[in-house]
Amino acid sequence: MRTRTLGTTGPAVSELGLGLMGMSDLYGPADEAESIATVHAALDAGVTLMDTGDFYGMGHNEMLLRDALKGRDRERVVISVKFGAMRDPDGGWVGNDGRPAAVKNFLAYTLRRLGTDHVDVYRPARLDPQVPIEDTVGAIAEMVQAGHVRHIGLSEVGAETLRRAHAVHPIADLQIEYSLLSRGIEEDILPTARKLGIGITAYGVLSRGLLSGHWRPERQLAAGDFRGMSPRFQADNLQRNLDLVEALRRIAEAKGATVAQLAVAWVAAQGEDIVPLVGARRRDRLTESLAAAELALTAGDLAEIERAVPAGAAAGDRYAAPQMHHLDSETPKNAS
Repeated sequence: MRTRTLGTTGPAVSELGLGLMGMSDLYGPADEAESIATVHAALDAGVTLMDTGDFYGMGHNEMLLRDALKGRDRERVVISVKFGAMRDPDGGWVGNDGRPAAVKNFLAYTLRRLGTDHVDVYRPARLDPQVPIEDTVGAIAEMVQAGHVRHIGLSEVGAETLRRAHAVHPIADLQIEYSLLSRGIEEDILPTARKLGIGITAYGVLSRGLLSGHWRPERQLAAGDFRGMSPRFQADNLQRNLDLVEALRRIAEAKGATVAQLAVAWVAAQGEDIVPLVGARRRDRLTESLAAAELALTAGDLAEIERAVPAGAAAGDRYAAPQMHHLDSETPKNAS
């Protein structure tokens, strides 16, 4: 697989990365053996970027990745970890902690669960409104100096926060949702990242399955699947969004591709500084998504896709209102 570099200061990674969240949390039950087999299949296909979070399954996701990497060359894998989101015993969300002491505490536990001596990219999952971003990034920078972290990333922050953080220590990449249905970064956040030399790791490239081409309106979600609370999956919104998918399907089929492959390829085509993360939990879905790396989109293709799904066409916000409130990237000064 070809490689891309996370910004001007970050590591070289595969042009597509693997997001592991759904293997432990938020999308309903997952088969652990199949999850590990999927990680192995990704590694064998040349995927080097593995994205996890210490709060995915309250540590389960990191331990799953540790098990999947046994016997593999650690230095050939770039592990990206998000931290700071706090959970309760019932899986609820109880805030974010970006205090310097908490940064070091979270990292200590992550290193033990992963069975490694360093994290390649370490990032707060959300901005802690009670802690200046300079303090949080400064604490991670100390961990870089100590050798426990290789690069610093951010997640779901806006342009102003990017600038402030980058002034403290070079930021390798910003992880943020970006897809045909979520294009808010294009107005200010993406141009700012490019001006600063910060890469983008794009999650949600299939919009939580809406752009997979496999979603059906009658699908019943499993208990614990957060999409049951997502505005884009509600009643009329869902049908309007699936109508957009059908428009994409016609374009994809004309190219001998699937909707998922077209959606992933579109994100990858937005710039060499963007690395899409695919969230496959099974090997068949992984194989489908990775084939997007071989799908070349012409200027004509991109124009046709734009006509089918123009910016702002999605029905419903990408998160429910309480979650949107906690996104620095969606505050009035940052949202498009």
